[in-house]
Amino acid sequence: MSPSKLKKSLPDTVIDPLLEALLAGRLHDPFAYLGVHKTLNDFRARVFRPDAHAVWIKTAHGFEKMMRVHAEGVFEWHGETQPSMPVRLRIEIQNHTTQAVQPHEAYDPYTFALQITDHDLYLFNQGKLNQAYRTLGAQRVTNAGIDGVCFSVWAPNAERVSVVGDFNRWDGRVHPLAVHHSSGVWELFIPGLPPDTLYKFEIRNRHSGEILLKTDPYAARYELRPKTAALVPAANGFYQWHDAAWMESRVDWDWLHAPLNILEIHAGSWKRHPDGRFYTYRELAQYLIPYVLDMGYTHIELMPISEHPLDESWGYQTTGYFAVSSRYGSPEEFKYFVDACHQAEIGVILDWVPGHFPQDTFALARYDGTALYEHEDPRLGFHQDWGTYIFNYGRNEVKSFLLSSAHFWLAEFHLDGLRVDAVASMLYLDYSRNEGEWLPNQFGGRENLDAIDFLRALNVMVHEEFPGALTLAEESTSWPAVSRPTYVGGLGFSMKWNMGWMHDTLSYMQQDPVYRRYHHDQLTFSQLYAYTENFVLPFSHDEVVHGKGSLINKMPGDDWQKFANLRLLLTYQMTCPGKKLNFMGNEFAQLSEWSVNRELDWKLLEFGSHSGVQAAMRDLNHIYRKTPALFQLDFSAEGFSWIDCHDADHSIISFLRRSREGRFVVIILNFTPVPRENYRIGVPVEGIYQEVFNSDSMYYGGSNMGNAGYIHASREPWMGLPCSLKIVLPPLAGIMLALREHF
Repeated sequence: MSPSKLKKSLPDTVIDPLLEALLAGRLHDPFAYLGVHKTLNDFRARVFRPDAHAVWIKTAHGFEKMMRVHAEGVFEWHGETQPSMPVRLRIEIQNHTTQAVQPHEAYDPYTFALQITDHDLYLFNQGKLNQAYRTLGAQRVTNAGIDGVCFSVWAPNAERVSVVGDFNRWDGRVHPLAVHHSSGVWELFIPGLPPDTLYKFEIRNRHSGEILLKTDPYAARYELRPKTAALVPAANGFYQWHDAAWMESRVDWDWLHAPLNILEIHAGSWKRHPDGRFYTYRELAQYLIPYVLDMGYTHIELMPISEHPLDESWGYQTTGYFAVSSRYGSPEEFKYFVDACHQAEIGVILDWVPGHFPQDTFALARYDGTALYEHEDPRLGFHQDWGTYIFNYGRNEVKSFLLSSAHFWLAEFHLDGLRVDAVASMLYLDYSRNEGEWLPNQFGGRENLDAIDFLRALNVMVHEEFPGALTLAEESTSWPAVSRPTYVGGLGFSMKWNMGWMHDTLSYMQQDPVYRRYHHDQLTFSQLYAYTENFVLPFSHDEVVHGKGSLINKMPGDDWQKFANLRLLLTYQMTCPGKKLNFMGNEFAQLSEWSVNRELDWKLLEFGSHSGVQAAMRDLNHIYRKTPALFQLDFSAEGFSWIDCHDADHSIISFLRRSREGRFVVIILNFTPVPRENYRIGVPVEGIYQEVFNSDSMYYGGSNMGNAGYIHASREPWMGLPCSLKIVLPPLAGIMLALREHF
């Protein structure tokens, strides 16, 4: 209502500027006008309830009726004695349909003290409030003995911030928040709000007057997409965990020298119900966990399950950094899933996206009408490739936000690690930009110094507060020391994806075998840098989308050769130094590219060629887990040595993998369809060897060439080793040999 209309409706009254601001939705300090105030002669209480027919206030004499002082719903009371705080109101609301008057009692929000401490605000503004999710957002608290919800949000460029929902008819004038001085944080306690109440924040920019309707950045729950309101938390969100044994053992887990074999999963498309419905978190626990146990994986890595509005973004355009996606169930159901995994001794890693966020107007983008979480200049703040905003890592409050998000997932859901998405895009100011499209740092360089500081702070926090939890970097450049401690100048990640190995390997495998001899270095080059980082060898979702084809369809040759090549590829991955990751479907030769809109093609397992690949992957996984030589020294050159890396003419490589105790496995890989009989291979010691794996086995769909029984190694030097043996090397296959007493 405009000031002119106010004066017309109350011609004999001088309009209070605070009342005027309240009714216009511009009241910056609601506690200066609403609530109880002491005047020179008495006490005055004011209430704004546009929906009320009448309002009473509880005093020492009982409920006294308040006077309506403005037609819009402003009520006042005067008295000589201050009413008991917090003030109790009786409110009558007239039903516009039936005209019946419905009374109820409630406490006045503007008679409660603010809850957020100056210490928390200081830490937040310093970028050091790592548990901001327990301060900001919607917190179920008891204030002055009354249950309710404390709403708070960071919006430093707002003139007015209100919480709105069905409880106030989405009217931003009814519940404006109080601002905590220069911190930019706004707060209001509303008593009695039931769980699952829908809410948003209405923000009026102080400069433009623009009114924005925004979701809560710190909300723990949202309504089901495409709707975007947040939900008030329950009074008791307690979950009874049963994974104490896992969590205690994780503290002392020697992950550097342990097997780590990850199955990457998209929760919405691993399996679906016949009618297309998603599996819930509980259903994933019921069906996915037995599958992972049977297949022999040590960990599940979930593609982002933080809340996001668009299925086709795969979760990488996150709008809820503290919320489990409601697509698959509630936070408690996700805790059940993680708990069940831990009881089955399966770790759970979350794909986490601190590199960018979407332009959705209801979420973080220009949150208070300004570039708050992002940069104002698009040369710093906009990802051209993805159409998303880049976080302003130099802003302390943004740093608190992101560090708190990481802390939240690890603390609240007992997750065992974070795979940090798109780290390369965070490190470089000129990432995917042409000359003139980016701004250098203060020293004229291309490094994003603020992002580097943030990533180091992230890794220090995770490793200090969550011993045994992992941080895995998706980083595709030659940035040094990504997986080295911060105290020696590194970024502090536990491990880094080896994108170079992945690209070289897939490029090599896509060559027709007749030409592989000319690309032999793609198999051997990675050993030049294999121990500069703690590497994970990934065949992730990114390699089976956007026209790249599935793994099986990257393989050359006829159907038999395709499947033999894939079994060979997986054997190569599982025997190379480095931890392992495969995307769902790789393990049974999914034919079509992955699509977020349907489940995997499980019916393919009715065919022997596909079930054979699955059987080979299952055996590889279990052999890997029980063979220390294949994992103990992944990150040390002492765990690997070439037997022969020069046989390019035959496209054969052979090498040893060793354990800390000196036990070893012999690996020979033939990348041509030509079988090799009486192929001599050097070995370290004389003795009786046995073939412990052969990807050409008939059980896997192969031609069943191999080395049955025992093989005797003689003292005939070969390939620089003191002993040697002769073997049958199957076509397009890999075999593993071990001393009989070592296996």
